[in-house]
Amino acid sequence: MIRKGTAADLDRAEAIYHEILDHQAATVNYTNWIKGVYPTRDNARRALEAGTFYVMEEDGLVVGVANLNHIQPPEYAKIQWATPAQGDEVLVIHTLCIPPSCSGRGYARAFVAFAEALGRELGCRCIRLDTYEGNLPAISLYRKLGYRDAGVTFFHFEQAIWENLRCFEKAL
Repeated sequence: MIRKGTAADLDRAEAIYHEILDHQAATVNYTNWIKGVYPTRDNARRALEAGTFYVMEEDGLVVGVANLNHIQPPEYAKIQWATPAQGDEVLVIHTLCIPPSCSGRGYARAFVAFAEALGRELGCRCIRLDTYEGNLPAISLYRKLGYRDAGVTFFHFEQAIWENLRCFEKAL
C-alpha cells in the first residue's frame, strides 16, 4: 500500500536513507548521494510539510519513500522535453528510495506506477525525473517502464553536489 507519509514515518525514512548510503559506501555508489548532505531526515520532513511525502508499506513496515510534487529543478530548463508541459502539468518523482534489504521485490516499479496514477488523477500531462548518470539500476528500470531518456545536464544538486544527472520523461 502506498499512502501519504506522516510524522511517524520520518524515522523510517531516515533509516532507509542511511541503509542505502551505508550499503553504497560498502559496495557501489550508484546515487552519488552523500551521507549527511542528501537525502536527510530534513528533506523528508520538508516533503511531509508540503504534503508530497509518500511511503510504501508492506505488513506494517515502510519499505519505500518518495517525494512526488510539481517542482522541476532549474536545470530542467536545459532539457529538450518531448511533452510540452509546465507547472502543475508535470509530476516530478524525487528521491524514490527502496532500501537494499527490500530490493528485487518490485517495490520501485510499483511506486512508479503509483506516481503515474497520481499524475493522471492530478491532470498532469507527464512524469519527469532525474537520476545520477552512474545509477545504472535506476536508468535500466526507467527505460523498462517506458520512460524516454531526455538527456543529461550538469546540476548543482541541493546546492551541495555538482553532478551530471540523466533526465527521463513519460507522457501520461
